[in-house]
Amino acid sequence: MTNKAEQPTPAEPMPVEEKKTVEAITQLGQVQPASNGETNIFTMTIIGQIEGHIVLPPQNKATKYEHLIPQLVAAEQNSKIEGILVILNTVGGDVEAGLAIAEMIATLSKPTVTLVLGGGHSIGVPIAVSANCSIIAETATMTIHPIRLNGLVIGVPQTFEYLDKMQERVIRFVTKHSSVTEEKFKELMFTTGELTRDIGTTVIGADAVKYGLIDRIGGIGEAIAELNRRIDERKKQGGGLLQ
Repeated sequence: MTNKAEQPTPAEPMPVEEKKTVEAITQLGQVQPASNGETNIFTMTIIGQIEGHIVLPPQNKATKYEHLIPQLVAAEQNSKIEGILVILNTVGGDVEAGLAIAEMIATLSKPTVTLVLGGGHSIGVPIAVSANCSIIAETATMTIHPIRLNGLVIGVPQTFEYLDKMQERVIRFVTKHSSVTEEKFKELMFTTGELTRDIGTTVIGADAVKYGLIDRIGGIGEAIAELNRRIDERKKQGGGLLQ
């Protein structure tokens, strides 16, 4: 008499909330805004290249701005979310998409903190300075350079005027939301001889603070502590915008 092969025990179905979380991590690289009271801080990650109106090749690590904007709206509307932490390790990307994200963060009514880990390059700079408080890791870098065009470029004066206006938008935003002066930021942007294949400047953590781009040096512990401090301060003031 032969024994029947033991049948494997069927795996228990994953709870709905856990399944949603796993799907969010798989698709967006981050969790959705908390809805069950587990945390009062929404963490948003901006990594790789910021994808805008043109879809990047599949081998590129990219953050899609159409994923971030609805999440910021949801975090703003969710009463359980009291603060937003934005973690950056980006090489930059689409200028208009980056500015759209930066404007969204800057106009949130809840306390916000940005943390630059690894790099916050190019259009990542406006995003990095858009929060109430900006923090950078000691080894992190930020590359500041003029706006560039790719694809078909029409060699007419209007093209250069368009580039100049786009550049002014970036400069105005950065100088408005940080302590760096317009003269210093333009000096860093147009420096020659430092970058091998471009003009501009690579600024390391301590220098970013020295120039007034970023508020201070720190890591994840400092970022969360600062965000909690601002949340408590907002509660004492009875809500409202924080500068």
